[in-house]
Amino acid sequence: MSAVLFDAPGPKAVRRHRLIAVATIAGLVLIAAAVVWKLAVEDQFTAERWEPFVTPAIIRVLLEGLGLTVLAAAVAIVIAVVFGVIFGVGKLSDHALVRWPCWAVVEFFRAVPLLMLIIFIWSLQGYVLNSLTPLVIGLVLYNGSVLAEVFRAGILAVPKGQSEAAFAIGMRKNQVMRIVQLPQAVRIMLPAIISQCIVALKDTSLGFYILAPVLTAKGKEIWNFFGNKFATAIVLALIYIVLNLLLTWLATWVERRISATGGGGEVKIIAGQVQAHTGAGQSSGAF
Repeated sequence: MSAVLFDAPGPKAVRRHRLIAVATIAGLVLIAAAVVWKLAVEDQFTAERWEPFVTPAIIRVLLEGLGLTVLAAAVAIVIAVVFGVIFGVGKLSDHALVRWPCWAVVEFFRAVPLLMLIIFIWSLQGYVLNSLTPLVIGLVLYNGSVLAEVFRAGILAVPKGQSEAAFAIGMRKNQVMRIVQLPQAVRIMLPAIISQCIVALKDTSLGFYILAPVLTAKGKEIWNFFGNKFATAIVLALIYIVLNLLLTWLATWVERRISATGGGGEVKIIAGQVQAHTGAGQSSGAF
């Protein structure tokens, strides 16, 4: 039987596909072997290059950088979400004096490269406290602007009948936005919000360029002292992978909890009442 987009391959095509697959796998294995051989020739697998990462003093340095990385990411993510909500809603305002400034801020900080933004803020040494502050500010401005577009798109994705019904029963626009549209938008755009939070966590590595005491800056200190750049890069990469996996797991758990309880904005307007469904039951209030 033929598929929708293409016919099922015949015996010759199946053999050809298998040969291509085997050749591709063999090529990748050869490339990997060549890379490992080259690293071995350059003594990248010797114990002296990896021994620092089991030394208590070096572990403390990495843990210090890890703590500041998580702190910077957490602060930036929280403030960026608030920033995104405010400016995302502002871009939908009926008032031009609110809408256009919000539009200008969001579009400007979305367009400016993040590294350039961080370096520029860092150059204003008379106005910042330390090198970690410009990193957080840059992450907030960039990721907050992206989240503003996420929230705006989520609000526009809410069925129009929801807001029309809310207006029909006499709710003001701020009530419609706060009670009806925004909660549903958060639920719709939760995967995109989670993805942007992961991006913010990874972007903390840019603090390396302004000597912010994050994980990558600590790694630079280590490889400058021991000359083990490859080993340090592998260790830092593994730490970032674990951090992102943990954040992904946490975000997935939150998403499942919201889906299971019907929370995060399951709002309906029935018979002149705004009804919100939660895991404990159904609550409703008339406006």
